[in-house]
Amino acid sequence: MSVRSSSPVQELWSSILNSVSSTRSIPSKNVLVLGEEHTGKSTLVQALLGKTEDEAQSADFALGYGWSDVKDDADEGKLSVYSVPSSAPSHLALVDHFIPPRTSLPHTLVMIVLDWTQPWTFVPQLEKWLKWVEHWAEADKGRDLDVLRDEAKERLRLHIQHYTEPGSTETSNPASLSSTLLPLGDGTLTSNAAGVPIIVVCTKADLMDDSLSGTAGPSQSMGIGGMTKNSMWEERQDAIIQVLRTICLRYGAALFYTTRAPQTLSTLRAYALHLLFIPTAVAPNEPLPRNPFPFALRANALDRDRILIPVGWDSWGKIKILREEFDVRRWGEGWESDLDSAEATPAGGAQDWFKEIIGPHQDIQAKAPPPLIIPKAEQAFLAAHYEALQKDRDPRATFRQPIAVSGQAGAIEAGVVGPMGSSSFNLPSVEKAMQEMETEEPQTGREAPPRSTPASIASVSRTPRLPVSPTEPIGRTPGTPGGSSQHEVLQNFFQSLLVPNRSGTGARSASVAQPTKAPTGLVVSPSTTAPTENVNGVPDK
Repeated sequence: MSVRSSSPVQELWSSILNSVSSTRSIPSKNVLVLGEEHTGKSTLVQALLGKTEDEAQSADFALGYGWSDVKDDADEGKLSVYSVPSSAPSHLALVDHFIPPRTSLPHTLVMIVLDWTQPWTFVPQLEKWLKWVEHWAEADKGRDLDVLRDEAKERLRLHIQHYTEPGSTETSNPASLSSTLLPLGDGTLTSNAAGVPIIVVCTKADLMDDSLSGTAGPSQSMGIGGMTKNSMWEERQDAIIQVLRTICLRYGAALFYTTRAPQTLSTLRAYALHLLFIPTAVAPNEPLPRNPFPFALRANALDRDRILIPVGWDSWGKIKILREEFDVRRWGEGWESDLDSAEATPAGGAQDWFKEIIGPHQDIQAKAPPPLIIPKAEQAFLAAHYEALQKDRDPRATFRQPIAVSGQAGAIEAGVVGPMGSSSFNLPSVEKAMQEMETEEPQTGREAPPRSTPASIASVSRTPRLPVSPTEPIGRTPGTPGGSSQHEVLQNFFQSLLVPNRSGTGARSASVAQPTKAPTGLVVSPSTTAPTENVNGVPDK
């Protein structure tokens, strides 16, 4: 009896624990970032992972990956971010290996990145990426996968039906929520059969004015028809926003504009977590369980550089408020026509109509790579220039001056560094210096005493000058047979400079008057003894 009574109690506690664990646990979630090159994907990835530019590692991979921890008040999980560098088939083929739909579909959010500096690519790229998302979600076949797709779409549908504006009375009081859910509006969630959460992000919205006015630089030089900021500019910009909102409404997707401001990136991250952790309804016609990452910001459809359209807020009526003449139904039909067309650039659909809105523009073509340079083999290169190299084996010989025989005009003597007789070396000679010393005028106001000339200086003054011509021999003084060498002349000259002209004592004068051997071999007799001077420089009587 006791066993039978305890079985319902045990099942009751198991169901309670399972419900609590399912509502409070935070499993691992994935974000798949899709976009062409240079659209700002790396900035979004850094914001989603909560990293700065210094912490992020810039590298080009076929499939980028990063992860970070996410936590609510009590639990903690992991957020994995995958980024595809371009729409090349070789890159997209890797997604199935790392994010298989069979296990990742309920836990994956897709983020499509568009570049506002190239607004003419919005509709073609959206068609391409949304086609790929549906193909990825429906590629695998199987009963279990069909159940996952149905559950995911039902969860997204309930999220749209239960959406309330943050800060409203219904949000603050869940009991006031009506038990009867209204059906989805016209054009809402007509596509996206797998119920994949999607966010369309238009990056570089702060450069919107430059791209629209044609002053954005070489990479976005024309923009939308080179428009200036006037009423036509505003109408075309509103038309672009209406087209994007119409497409997002069909797929149950959100629309965000981002700039370099950190606030827009942090808002995008908060909403991505909110959309990833959409709770599953416990029972029909009942309020949804609490989302562990609530989003408290209201929709913004007026600030053109900070558009924020969450899932469940938009409708056809709100889209037509910007421009009454915009036909939402017609654009939906044109979109379906493009998807059903087998042509690469379908005609008569949404793409053609969008080109009329954009007007003429300068499309950005990828620069062709420079031509490949194939160098010649080393031996082949030397063989081609062999004759030229043989004519001038040593190019330095061109700058050398010829060394000729002594006495030849224009030649440089061996052992001489340069042409000492050149006009560029106008150095004073010893003879000139001696003449200036002898002809020095006495100071005014005072009678100059007779100066005694040392015999060594006198002998140097009578010596011939130094050779100034390159052809003159340096070893001997020219014109004097058996003359002294130049080194002796210089030695005697500098020795004479060490002897003072005026002696303070008689002994010093007598030493100066001693016979001195002249450089030419002549003996100079001592001249008459010059009167000695006292300390004050006055001759002694």
